[in-house]
Amino acid sequence: MSKIFYYPQKVEAGAEVEIYFNRSITVLASEDSVQIMGSFNGWRWQPFTLKLEKSELGGDWWACKVDVPKEAYRMDFVFFNGNVYENNDTKDFFVLVDDGSMDQREFENFLVLEKRKEAERLAQEQAEKDRAAAEARKLAEQRAAEEADRDEAKRIVAERRERARMVLQKALPSVPGLWDAEPTSFKAGETVKLFYNRSSRSLARSTELWIHGGYNNWQDAVSVVEKLVPSSSRSGDWCSVEVSVPKAAFMLNWVFADGPPEKASTYDNNDYQDFHMAVPEPVAEELYWADVEEQVYSEIRKQRQEREEAARKKKLYKAQKKEEMKQKTKQTFLQSQSHVYYTDPMEVNAGEPVSVLYNPQNTVLSGKPEVWLRHSFNRWTHQLSPFPPVRMKEVPSTTHLKATVEVPVDAYIMDCVFSERGDDNGGTYDNRGGFDYHIPVHGGIGKEPPMSIVHISVEMAPIAKVGGLGDVVTSLSRAVQELGHNVEIILPKYDCLKYNHVEELQEKESFGWGGTTIRVWNGKVEGLNVHFIEPQNGFFWAGCIYGRRDDGHRFGFFCNAALEFLLRSGRRPDVIHCHDWSTAPVAWLFQESYKHYALSNARIVFTIHNLEFGIAQVGKAMANANMATTVSHSYAQEVSGSPAIAPHRGKFHGIRNGIDLDIWDPFDDPYIPVSYTAEQVVEGKRAAKSELQHRLGLQQVDKPLVGIITRLTAQKGIHLIKHAIWRTLERGGQVVLLGSAPDPRVQNDFVNLSHQLKNSHNDMARLCLTYDEPLSHLIYAGADFILVPSIFEPCGLTQLTAMRYGAIPVVRKTGGLNDTVFDVDHDKDRAQSQGLEPNGFSFEGTDAAGVDYALNRALSAWYDARDWFHSLCQKVMEQDWSWNRPALDYVELYYLAKK
Repeated sequence: MSKIFYYPQKVEAGAEVEIYFNRSITVLASEDSVQIMGSFNGWRWQPFTLKLEKSELGGDWWACKVDVPKEAYRMDFVFFNGNVYENNDTKDFFVLVDDGSMDQREFENFLVLEKRKEAERLAQEQAEKDRAAAEARKLAEQRAAEEADRDEAKRIVAERRERARMVLQKALPSVPGLWDAEPTSFKAGETVKLFYNRSSRSLARSTELWIHGGYNNWQDAVSVVEKLVPSSSRSGDWCSVEVSVPKAAFMLNWVFADGPPEKASTYDNNDYQDFHMAVPEPVAEELYWADVEEQVYSEIRKQRQEREEAARKKKLYKAQKKEEMKQKTKQTFLQSQSHVYYTDPMEVNAGEPVSVLYNPQNTVLSGKPEVWLRHSFNRWTHQLSPFPPVRMKEVPSTTHLKATVEVPVDAYIMDCVFSERGDDNGGTYDNRGGFDYHIPVHGGIGKEPPMSIVHISVEMAPIAKVGGLGDVVTSLSRAVQELGHNVEIILPKYDCLKYNHVEELQEKESFGWGGTTIRVWNGKVEGLNVHFIEPQNGFFWAGCIYGRRDDGHRFGFFCNAALEFLLRSGRRPDVIHCHDWSTAPVAWLFQESYKHYALSNARIVFTIHNLEFGIAQVGKAMANANMATTVSHSYAQEVSGSPAIAPHRGKFHGIRNGIDLDIWDPFDDPYIPVSYTAEQVVEGKRAAKSELQHRLGLQQVDKPLVGIITRLTAQKGIHLIKHAIWRTLERGGQVVLLGSAPDPRVQNDFVNLSHQLKNSHNDMARLCLTYDEPLSHLIYAGADFILVPSIFEPCGLTQLTAMRYGAIPVVRKTGGLNDTVFDVDHDKDRAQSQGLEPNGFSFEGTDAAGVDYALNRALSAWYDARDWFHSLCQKVMEQDWSWNRPALDYVELYYLAKK
């Protein structure tokens, strides 16, 4: 016998259904009343509780009527009284709704839309609050600016007033025999006649006499210009002129000349003191200064507004260009992958169908009789997962296969792998080396939850920078933070930090560990949250970052203290990213001492910036890290045979570095004379070259200029640098080198070379053997070429920065130089495969012939094909060597480490 039935048998959305319940055969048989508790669509929509009444059917049948909402595709319910429930043997009761406007998938989308509406409502409320707060801040800032401008106006007027007072103290009513005035007493606003005897002065023989006059210490500069006439009332060489005294005047100022201002050549300016006379009866001196203050204030306000408007426009332009470059990079990347896969449309939109096209011939699935698309959304976490595999079909006249799927409205990323089977019985998979294929989804109402990433490093630009490591830590962190993730950095608190770049520095906590007290400070650097570890044992009160004999011990202590801080502070990062030998101990200390505690969800990512140092520490970190990287694809291949890396090649990846577009930006660079973009590259670089030549005492000539910005070490190809200097000079070019050597012998060698060049080519070459950040910016902007002849180069930032400023790189094909510089004569196909165009000159050898081959072609292009060369300068400026693409790669690596 059934426990329930309902009427009508066809339950419709938006209608009413009557539920009948046979109490006698349930656990509620002895209860004196019955209620129904239910909801719709798997207990997810419009819950209800109703009381049942004795029905007209007789027996122990009870009933109630339930309104079915139009969004329902299913009704779920149980019966109860007090704590006694009838739930159909824990399965609950349910009724399917026919002719509804939704099925399960549509309801999921509907729920997401409802959540979106609520989120938008809350966001709108928050936006209103933020808007009000922003308006209040803006108003406060405006008031503060107005007060500052008013104070500045008062200061300027006070200075003017003091100068006027000092002049007025020296003013005379007349100088007998030289000048006087009639009447001797007059008021401001009246007319006075000035008399002048030129007989013994510099204008004695002038055919004309003019007065150039003003008032109140030349407040309005020259405001009176009149011609003097011979005096009819005085004998001798006396002349006179009538002057209208301004109402605001309390002092008259003038000089005499042989003509009006535009024609005068001879002056009597009273021995450079000018002539001054106090107005005997000034009308309103205080009102005058008050009026001057208002004028000065108005001018200061106007200048501020013009500066703010110019800054606003520049900021808007930079943001627009930055976003355009970011979008272009994404498109270029997607297009460069089209030989493997692409989507139609290329921009995947939430709530719309998309076709995935895949070319198995270029993957491990080549030759397989079937290929299946396995997909999901939101990093394989979408609520509708798992989605069934889709068999891909051939696309006529192509080698691609195609499958079409629906994109949920709450998707923010689409996830794909490809397999030769549609079941789970093994077979070959193409999952992009474990990374899977991820395609951004636009317009979705879901947002990717942020990861928590902590960098542990001993360098960070600009506060503790020795080499490229410091730049990478800062720039990578900023780029990943801009993608919406939470990024923090842990750094030693050196006594030599550049504290002027640290904002809001304050001590946050301290704890005892390692036999000493660890003080932890927090501050903001380049918009990043930085924690500074300061052990009271003095390990980092050494006046330097590197260079102590106990560096390994100091940095090992720091690594342990950083992990201890993470544990004690309650932070639970998803990824802990450590760098080079100096923080390599993080990897094994985590596995040995911290993995099994509250930090257990963290994954370790280790980056090798240069394998030249700390090979033992690097090998141990490689063994303990979840994922490892180095700073370019080519360098990863070059070092993959190292004993420290070879056993762990499966988790070793090359991701090139980038440059920070906010720091290296010729459009907004305070160290160059003229800002410029790719469109003005010729004019901008011409001005920078002229300034560079002037500053360094080089000949102001239109010759090719080769810049070299480097540390002078064996890695950087010292012998090739020396040869290139002489070769450039032989070809009539100029050379500027900026750099220093950590080895005193090498430094002294270049000092001698500098003296030699001063004797032979003093106005064509200059070696600046130091570190000078402002000068490096000017060299990038002023140089036509930047030479980087490294013997090995993990990535290199020099060539990337050079292209940002329109300087053409001349490099040796190694490591990151090979990955970023594509020879204009030999690398067209290689560049095209990455969606790029050739952008420089390169060579392969390590001898003079090799560097000559690249340098000669570069200089010849400058001499013989100037228009083409200028177009190349513009082209390299438009290429994106920022962190846009590498940051995306690192985010994918972080997700891979978490899998």
